[in-house]
Amino acid sequence: MTQGKLYVVATPIGNLDDITVRAIDVLKRANLIACEDTRKSRILLQRWDISAPLMSLHRFSESRRIKSIAERLERGDHVALISDAGTPAISDPGSRLIKAAYEAGFVVTPIPGASSITAALSVSGMDCSSFTYLGFVPRKTDQRRIFFEDLGAETRTTIFFETARRISATLAIAAEILSSRRMVMSRELTKLHEDIISGTADVLLKALVSKGALRGEMTVAVEGAPRPEKEEDPDAAVKHLMSEGFSGKRLAEEAHRRFGIHKTAAYRRYLELKKSSTQ
Repeated sequence: MTQGKLYVVATPIGNLDDITVRAIDVLKRANLIACEDTRKSRILLQRWDISAPLMSLHRFSESRRIKSIAERLERGDHVALISDAGTPAISDPGSRLIKAAYEAGFVVTPIPGASSITAALSVSGMDCSSFTYLGFVPRKTDQRRIFFEDLGAETRTTIFFETARRISATLAIAAEILSSRRMVMSRELTKLHEDIISGTADVLLKALVSKGALRGEMTVAVEGAPRPEKEEDPDAAVKHLMSEGFSGKRLAEEAHRRFGIHKTAAYRRYLELKKSSTQ
C-alpha cells in the first residue's frame, strides 16, 4: 500500500481570496485536514466548497494527535495541516507533527502561500535581504526589557509578534530602549480595516492611543541598528574612546558597538594603554 503524504498548507491571513489554486486542490483531495480551530477553518473551507473531515490540532492536543495522524498516513490517507491563518508551524502548532512524520518516514510537502511575516516585511521599506524573526515578545516586563536590549544591537531588520492587549506596554519599553529606531506596525493585514503605521515606538504608541480598543495580533518590523564602522587600527580606536572619557568595560562595549572590535581585545588594550600612561 502506498503511504499517504502530509501536506503543510498555508491559508489566508485575513482575506479569504488570498489562497493559492494548488492549496484549494490539495485541501479538496485531502482525506483529513488537521487544523487549530475547526470553527475558524470551516469558514474558509465553506468559502471554497471543501468538504474534507476536520481534526483539531492545537498546542494542547498536538502530542496526542500525532499517533492517530500517523496511522492515517500509514493507511495511505493524505493529511493536510493548516493553521487558523498563514503558514503552519510558524508560532503555531504543527512542528512536532512534522518532525514525527519525518522520523516515521512519511513524505512532507509544503504548499506555500500567505504569511504575515513576509507580508509585513514587504511593506516595511526596510532592508530585508537578511532579517531576524523573534516570534512573540515575552510577557514579563523584565524579560521584555532584555528582549529589546538584545534587539538594540541587531543590525538586521527584526520582526516580532505582539497581542493587542500587550502592545502598548511593549511599545513603551521599546521607546525607552530603542528611542529613534524606525518601526512599522501592521495589524488586520489583508482585512477590511488593515492598518500599517510607520515611525518610532513613541509615534506608534501615540497612534494606538487614538484608535481605542484593539483586537488581534500585531506584526512589528524594526529597522536594524547602524552597522559599526570598521576601524583598521584598534589602538587608535581605543585611544579615541579614552579621549572621549570612556574607560573599562564601558569602553570595551563601545569599541565593539562603534568599531566592531572584540570586547576582550579592546579591554585588554585599554588596560595596557592605561598602565603605560602611569609609568
